[in-house]
Amino acid sequence: MENPLRPSVSDLSVPDGLEIIETLGWHPDEGMRHAALHIARMDRTAAALGFRFDPAIAATLLAGVASLMPLRCRMTLTKGGLTLTTATQPPNPPVWRVGVASEHLSSADPWLRHKTSNRAIYTNARANLPAGLDELIFLNERDEVCEGTITSLFATLPDGTRVTPPLTSGLLPGILRQTLLAQGYVEQVLTLADLRHAAAIHMGNALRGLIPVEIVGLT
Repeated sequence: MENPLRPSVSDLSVPDGLEIIETLGWHPDEGMRHAALHIARMDRTAAALGFRFDPAIAATLLAGVASLMPLRCRMTLTKGGLTLTTATQPPNPPVWRVGVASEHLSSADPWLRHKTSNRAIYTNARANLPAGLDELIFLNERDEVCEGTITSLFATLPDGTRVTPPLTSGLLPGILRQTLLAQGYVEQVLTLADLRHAAAIHMGNALRGLIPVEIVGLT
């Protein structure tokens, strides 16, 4: 249940030109991954922001994609309608080198719950990644682990429990995150100390899947 003391997105002013975004992966051996989940999330955000959205049109648009190569598919909804662009998706590297962002997220920010173009803190951080890093981890005002610039975070604890931060820490309800929770991952508040002692750490999203990470400077 949402905290009634926190502002909802519907209470805020929607910026001009705002885009609602879903990024999906298309693979020759299986087609569009998690299409129904992406459409459902876009539908929820559209309803929250007052955008007109027809899930059937989105499903038809995605069903028309075909390629002999893996694709990155970006579905964008604006007040003017729905568009889809595609590009070749390269394979993941074997491991990502990850740092910790200097800026903190606010767990009370309702925009963190929605995938939109109103994400300057992520965009700026990704555009200015320090040399040698592939991703950053954001913390909130309580120094709880949240997420990356384009990824959710997952950890395997020393006892084998597989965990991911809860939405209350301030993060996007990612599609990969949703599927892994259904497969046995559990929500748990995490700190850098927890990551320091974790048996394994991964970051990822629905497009890229899980990527093993090495956190730079975490000793």
